[in-house]
Amino acid sequence: MTKQKEEQNYSEADLIEMFGLERLVGNTQLALMIEWTAATTSLNANEQELFDDIYQDAVQNIAGWQEEDLKMKFISFVLRLGHLKDKPPYHTYFEKTISAMVEDKFLKIKTDFMIAKGILDKPQTPYFHFQEWKPLKNPQGDSMAQLLEVFLIAQAKNKNAHPIYGCEVVGKIWNFVILENKTYCIAKSYDCTDAEDLLKIIAMLRKFKEILEVRLLND
Repeated sequence: MTKQKEEQNYSEADLIEMFGLERLVGNTQLALMIEWTAATTSLNANEQELFDDIYQDAVQNIAGWQEEDLKMKFISFVLRLGHLKDKPPYHTYFEKTISAMVEDKFLKIKTDFMIAKGILDKPQTPYFHFQEWKPLKNPQGDSMAQLLEVFLIAQAKNKNAHPIYGCEVVGKIWNFVILENKTYCIAKSYDCTDAEDLLKIIAMLRKFKEILEVRLLND
């Protein structure tokens, strides 16, 4: 079979049909999602100062941010507050293209942010993927489909039964997603311009770090 040279623009519906996926929505539809969305956290004084700063910035300005503004002025700080940073044996990767054969179909996609075991700049075993898109005013493409593609590629590369975790961000809306076997569950949406939701987003990122270190690294 000849591999496709370019990334394909699949929709979420395309991927459901191609791979026989089951779509669930809500915090109580999957046991792993119940665990993840139950996460809580607190902030120390320095963290609270950063939280307040980026929160106010988002409330006032997120509607006018373009893609790079969203990444650099907000998402990067949320990831830091979520404790998602390099800690061998896993590393963080930005804008890495990964590919794999999945059920005789070649998938190739660029992931905006990924946590994976790897060597230097080469990710090998992906665990968490973060896919963001332009603000809600002018979205182009299907970021949920992109996230699912990365999940499917990760399953194929990892060759284990571990679930894949991730998050889709469109403007101010954050959607956490888990793929377990052929079932994926999308949590309720969280609005990062709501202070309680933003703290929940940070709590869930920190909870994923715990899940990764306690459970997923045991390949």
